[in-house]
Amino acid sequence: MKKPGALVAAAALLISGCGSSSGGSESQTLTVFAAASLTESFGAMKTAFESAHPGTEVKFNFAGSSSLVQQMSNGAKADVFASADETNMDKAVQAGVIDGSPSLFATNKLTIAVAPGNPKGITSFAGLVQDGLNVVVCAPQVPCGSATEKVEQNTGVTLEPVSEEQDVKQVLNKVASGDADAGLVYVTDATSAADKVAEVDFPEAATAINNYPIAVVKDAPRTDLAKQWIEFVLGEQGKAELQKVGFGAP
Repeated sequence: MKKPGALVAAAALLISGCGSSSGGSESQTLTVFAAASLTESFGAMKTAFESAHPGTEVKFNFAGSSSLVQQMSNGAKADVFASADETNMDKAVQAGVIDGSPSLFATNKLTIAVAPGNPKGITSFAGLVQDGLNVVVCAPQVPCGSATEKVEQNTGVTLEPVSEEQDVKQVLNKVASGDADAGLVYVTDATSAADKVAEVDFPEAATAINNYPIAVVKDAPRTDLAKQWIEFVLGEQGKAELQKVGFGAP
């Protein structure tokens, strides 16, 4: 996968425009399929991108990366795909739904989300196996679930979750609503949740860091606009929004 450094700065590209709409000309919609963990950061980028591209509306489909690959493979139309891991991007490439080479734009790692104040006194990954604790995780095919499995393998600690969710936001919501005592989510999700959950970091998370790739979808209805969105994400404004919630650089 190519690194983002070779790409032109986002600001210059935004000035060049998408060649479609200024002064009230035709409107256009960019459809972005993105991992659920990108909800807040991509949402923040939407306003700035639309402002720089008058007449453009960015629409998102946030879900687990594996679900998004399945949707595209079944014919769902999209312009951009942003995955929470390289495994699911590779599946999209193999399925023939990606145009060109994906670019890495961020990294992410797991943390333990618990209720505010940490009433169960969880202090470590191994502490998630204590009796009577309701733990939720992502399903194995979802990037956050795959990362959880890697931590289990690296630590020798096998969790017994009460449920396996299809994306990381579902895990977060179960903890925030009190339906679970603890859940494995990304650092960025815990940060975005603010005071709805508390975060328990654990060092073993560093052994299962996910790389996030982004790419234009094959036969995208708005190919040029899709490339400009990707350049925006890879540019300085995009990096700043990603860093706000804790994403790392690739």
